[in-house]
Amino acid sequence: MQIGIDISRLATTQRTGTERYTWEVVAGMAAAPGDNDYVLYCRTLPAELPPFAGRMQVRVLPFARLWTHIRLAWELWRQPPEVLFVPSHVLPWNVRLVRGMRVVTTVHDLGFLHFPQAHTHFQNMYLRLTTRWAAWAADTVIAISQATADDLVGYTGVDRRRVVVIPHGVAPVFTPLAKKPMPWARYMVYVGTLQPRKNLARLIEAFARAQTHPDTQLLIAGRAGWLSEPLADIARSHGVADRVHLIGFVPDADLPSLLAGARAFIFPSLYEGFGMPVLEAMASGAAVLTSTTSALPEVAGDAACLVDPTDVDAIATGISRLDGDDAYHADLVAKGFQQAQRF
Repeated sequence: MQIGIDISRLATTQRTGTERYTWEVVAGMAAAPGDNDYVLYCRTLPAELPPFAGRMQVRVLPFARLWTHIRLAWELWRQPPEVLFVPSHVLPWNVRLVRGMRVVTTVHDLGFLHFPQAHTHFQNMYLRLTTRWAAWAADTVIAISQATADDLVGYTGVDRRRVVVIPHGVAPVFTPLAKKPMPWARYMVYVGTLQPRKNLARLIEAFARAQTHPDTQLLIAGRAGWLSEPLADIARSHGVADRVHLIGFVPDADLPSLLAGARAFIFPSLYEGFGMPVLEAMASGAAVLTSTTSALPEVAGDAACLVDPTDVDAIATGISRLDGDDAYHADLVAKGFQQAQRF
């Protein structure tokens, strides 16, 4: 069977959620036994690709704008694979017209429904239209959590029988053995895009209120997203500018050691379709604090300190306990290992 995969998201060198998902899926398919052949579609050749054997071919389709709906759409019409997999839900307009091609796509979240203010008007319109089209046009829709599946069915009315929940897995590079010397002897860390729904302003305020060891630092790792807040100014206003460090985007090669060396991973997001960093932190041996909202309790189970993300005092209390209560910390670390192994 020939399977076509849209790998256009791999064009960036700073991979976050969807890009890392695409990478791991391609790597997993390349390593899997079987006699399938794969065609990997992209607009420009990525600087780096997962290792794969001869049964995978990369097909570069140069085009300036509207690549999915013009160039990829034409290629599928001209040479359709038996199955098309789109890892990021934006399907070409003509997929229902291509005879004999089955379509599978992944929907990662419906954050635009819960936080429309985190996007421009055009982005909201685009996300609404493309999500509805994916639900209607795909033969199978993969949702990465039950919470996302429920959102998708509720929003689009798609037949639940066409929605399959397949949670993210954890790459084997995330392990306590990845720990390396760091510039900070004792730190807590957040990893993710810097945007309002990640709740970083409240995180910084909570860190300022928390009763922590004087050497404990808070590292905020990630690239700036839409409506990124002035986090350095917020830290300064709460008197913790010397203990809050904005360290920018962390490459994949360095992320396991960053997580493995952390006292705790703090992720009080207001909404997540899954929350992959939670499992990566657990697998790395960090105790985890995360939210009681969206898919996060589904992912974390009883292996994390769960808090109301809108309650600064609750976040502060959780941070204090993770930093100061060694028995509680050790219990969450042990439970976290077990939880990560379930995925």
